[in-house]
Formats: sequence, structure tokens, C-alpha cells
Amino acid sequence: MKATRLATALATAALGLASFAALADVPAPQDVPYQGTLKISVDATDVTHRIFRVHETLPVAAGPLTLLYPQWLPGNHSPTGPIDKMAGLVVKANGQVLPWTRDPLNVYAFHIDVPQGASSVEVTFQFLSPQDRNQGRVVMTPEMLNMQWNAVTMYPAGHYARQINTEASVKLPSGWQAGTALEVASKDGDTLHFKPINYDDLVDSPIYAGKYFKRVDLDPGAKAPVYLSIVADDAKYLEIKPEQIKPFRNLVQQMYKMYGAHHYDHYDFLVSLSDKMSGNGLEHHRSSEDGTSADFFTEWKKNALSRDLFSHEFNHSWDGKYRRGADLATPNFNVPMSDTLLWVYEGQTQFWGQVMAARSGLWDADQAHDMWAFTAATYDKGRPGLASFRNVQDTTNDPVIAQRAPLPYRNYQASEDYYSAGQMIWLEVDGKLRELSGGKKSIDDFGKAFFGMENGKWDVNTYTFEDVVKTLNDIAPYDWTKYLRTRLDGHGPLTGGIESHGWKLVYTDKPSDAVKAIESRRHTADLTYSLGLSIGKEGAIGDVLWDGPAFKAGISPGMTVVAVNSQDYDADALKDAVTAAAKDKSQPIELLVKNFNEYKTVRIDYHDGLKYPHLVRDTSRPDTLTTLLKAR
Repeated sequence: MKATRLATALATAALGLASFAALADVPAPQDVPYQGTLKISVDATDVTHRIFRVHETLPVAAGPLTLLYPQWLPGNHSPTGPIDKMAGLVVKANGQVLPWTRDPLNVYAFHIDVPQGASSVEVTFQFLSPQDRNQGRVVMTPEMLNMQWNAVTMYPAGHYARQINTEASVKLPSGWQAGTALEVASKDGDTLHFKPINYDDLVDSPIYAGKYFKRVDLDPGAKAPVYLSIVADDAKYLEIKPEQIKPFRNLVQQMYKMYGAHHYDHYDFLVSLSDKMSGNGLEHHRSSEDGTSADFFTEWKKNALSRDLFSHEFNHSWDGKYRRGADLATPNFNVPMSDTLLWVYEGQTQFWGQVMAARSGLWDADQAHDMWAFTAATYDKGRPGLASFRNVQDTTNDPVIAQRAPLPYRNYQASEDYYSAGQMIWLEVDGKLRELSGGKKSIDDFGKAFFGMENGKWDVNTYTFEDVVKTLNDIAPYDWTKYLRTRLDGHGPLTGGIESHGWKLVYTDKPSDAVKAIESRRHTADLTYSLGLSIGKEGAIGDVLWDGPAFKAGISPGMTVVAVNSQDYDADALKDAVTAAAKDKSQPIELLVKNFNEYKTVRIDYHDGLKYPHLVRDTSRPDTLTTLLKAR
């Protein structure tokens, strides 16, 4: 009896697995044209409820049809398409509602049987955008919206995305203006009809639209114009001074001088000045999404350190969009990406973002030095996980592993360090190129050789690790494979580029202006290199340095500091206590902390004073960092 029941259970399980396998059999993408045009209409007028309403028409043939909602998102490097915000899906053919089945093994795929005699299907659904930031990035407010086509479209499985032709339109709230890389074919009231474009490029062309809008031409008279297309919470935030526009114009020219080519027919920085809509930084081939605070221009000095957002995202038009790691160039948005080359895609872009911020004047020299010191310190003392169990290469898996969720011990887990660790590796590469060539070659030569070809083309030109090595060898022969792999796969320090450029990383008890600005913007006290913690508003403890003084004393993220040496907590009181303990080494720093509903006193036996990173000149070496950061 028991054996019979077991056999029956196994047979039932096998049938269940077979049915799941059948559902999961999504047609593989083929590099053949889609039979007709995918027509997309989005109503984006319901800013009260923050709802985008979608209507699509797809030419089809009778039989099985699989519709896909984009899952793997370029720029996110992860399977994070916001399908949890998709609702109300209805599919019709010849006026009749067709049942659909969501694939239980691939929840981004929807299976439909198209009846005989139907030549098209009508698809409607809503994208219910976040009402609060705890639900995701807020993309619609009473004054503006950010519409990403991947969130408001479905597409037929079985085709490369670039083989699906589309005709798209969007209806905006009355009187709103829009910025986008898409070209407008016609305007009908508040509805914009765009010129036909393939689905791959449509998804790569988001829209910023708003009640308060301004466009600034950054390269007047150019055949390939570059614009700031700006939406704001209020008209007063659009008051931009000529001297604030100048570094953006310089940025365009500095990029051209370095790369010697561009890869767009026109380009839009899509800028939101908002404290309501969530900030953003996302690259596209002919545009970028650059979400900043409302007072970005009106409080220019206060927002200095966020200006490299623009140089970073602009650089991606060359690095990441035009030249793209071969394992990231997938045929559609539901084929998994592999992120192994993000240390080039994001790491070198992080490098050029900061270099170009200095060359263009978005940063002055002191700001650039402060930010390089801040990053270098991270890979000197602030990433114990990279010195032990992880390496930079492994962090390229983090978009899939963590998907940018908050982490308990960020410094130890080392999530997505391919950005800034990659930046430090490329600074070292620049130093090595200068050394090998006797100062005749530099990272600029790599940039021009690797990214600066085929001026005006904006298709995708893929590369591999071997292509990176070959280009470096063409500039200055060396064992670049070993050089790069040692830094990507090893656990050594990543500060060699600072030394090779004639500077030293030191720590003093005075914070740099950059650290002060970061503390102000993040509402934190950064004591990473002294007590080994960062602490936020009202004493909330953020990251705690693994095996640092605070960690060893029993402090963890999530606790709250209530008092310092028997006095009410504030950031200055804590810093004063650290300074006092350096003078009287017999007294520990005493903190009263709250952990859930429990209070306890923690004593930190630390006496080395406050420590903040700075760069100082090493006069025994040439100053090539200044050369690197100097405008061309």
C-alpha cells in the first residue's frame, strides 16, 4: 500500500514538473523581423493616482503567443523589471477577451492562445507607479513624471528586440512639456506621436515631462546637438546662471577632445530638479536620466559633489551603450545578462566621471582631490571584505545577488564595488601606461582607441576581456592579463594609482570639505576611520566597520546612540568624545545605546583621535594626477 502511494505521488510530481516545463518553454529570440508593427499608446495624465494606462496593438497569427514584460534591465544589470507594479492585464482579439496564463517558472511571461481568424490582439494594462519611496522609486508627481518604456510595454517573445518595429505615443497632462531622445512625428493636443523606432531603442529612450520645463542647448550649432532638458518642482528652480551652464558645455567638448568621436545623432540630459520625484542616474545611448535635488542650481555650492552624476552618465554613451561587454549585449530584455565586465562598464565610467568633472569645471581641483581621497580611503581601510573573502570580480555578481537592497554590513559584504574599486584600478592603469611609455601614453590613449571610433554610429559594439588587454598592449606592451587579473581576483590594496601619480593618502583629524558635504547631504557623522561607524539622524547607527573598534565593543547597525559620556547624543558631542579620548588614554568612550527595546552601555577603548582621508603631494614623484585632471 505504501509503495503504491509513493509511486502515485512520484507520477503526480512528474506530471506536475512536465506541465511546469511546458509553461516555461518561452520561444527563444530569433534574429528575424517581427511581422508588422507593435503600436503602443500610453496615457500618463493620471498624476493624482500616479497611474500609467497602456494600450497596445500587436499583429499576430493564430496559435500560441507569449507576451513578455521586460525583466533584465540595461543599466540596472539585473532582473528587476517592476512587474509587481503591473496590473489589470486584459488581452482581446476580434473584440473577445482571451484568457492568459502567467508562467509560474517565469513570471514575466504570459501565454495566450490566439483564435483562428484573428490577425491582431489588443493588450491593455496599468503601471501602478510607487505612491511612496518604500514601494520603489517615485516616478510621478503633480508636477512631473519619468516614464521608462520598459515599465509600460509588453512585447512578443521569439524575436530580437531590435527586430520589433514600434510606433509609440504618450498623452501628457495638459500643458506639460517633455524631453526625450525620441523624435516627435506629430502632436495631437497633449498627445505626442513618435517616429517609428525599434523596440530595443524605444526602451532605451525614456521621457521626462513636467509642468515646469526648460531646455538648454549645450553645443549650439552642432550637427549632433546636446541638451539639458529639465523639469522642476517649481519654476523658481529653473533659474540657472550662465556660469552654471558653462561647465556643462565644457563637459561636452572635453569628452569630444578625449574620445574623438560620439555615438548619437543628438543627446538629452533628462534632468529632474525635485524633492518629490525620486532621484535617479541611469544611462542611455542618446540620453541619460539625471535626478537631483530641487535646489541643484539655486544652491549651486551646496550640491557640488553631486555634479559628477552628469559626467558619469554622459560617459556611458561611449562606455556601456556603444561599447558593451559581450555578455551584457542580450537579444531581448528577458534573456539573462552576465555582468563580468562591469569593472569596465561602470568602473572606468566612474573613473572618467570624476576626471571629466574636474576637466570640465564641474569640480575644482580641491573638490576632485577630496573625492579621490574619499574613494582611496575606502580601498585602504574601509572594505575589510575585499581583503579577506571577496574580490572585485565577484562583486560584478551583486546586481543579481543583492539588487541594491540595503545590507547589514556593507563594508564587509562589499556589494557593487566594481564601481569605485574599478575606478581605482583604472587610475593604476593610467599610472602604469605613463610609466611604460616614459610619459608619452596615458589612459586618454586607451579611451580614444577603445571607444572613439565610428563617429556618429549608435549601434552596439561589443568587447571581451581579451579586447581590453589587446588595446592596452597596442598602447604599451606588458603582461596586462596578469596585471588586471591580480587586481580583479586578488585581495590586495587598490591605492597604487594614488602613489604612482605623485600623491599620498593620509589621515588627519580635520574632515575635508568633501567629507563635510557628504555628511551634510547624507545627514551622517562619518567616523569610519576612527570609531569604525557612521551614524545618522538622531543617533541611528548605519554601517559598522567589520572588526573595527565599535564592532569589537558590541555595536551593530540598527542600534541607536542615546547618550555620549552620560550626555545627550549629538554628532559634535560624539566627535568631541573621540578627541578627548585621544588626550586621556585611560578613559574609554562611553555610549548608551538602544537595541530594540533594550538599553545598554557600551565602552569603546579607542584613543587614536578623529581620522579623515586627504591627499598630500609626494615630491619624490612627478605630479601626474594634476596632469590627468587638467582640461584638454
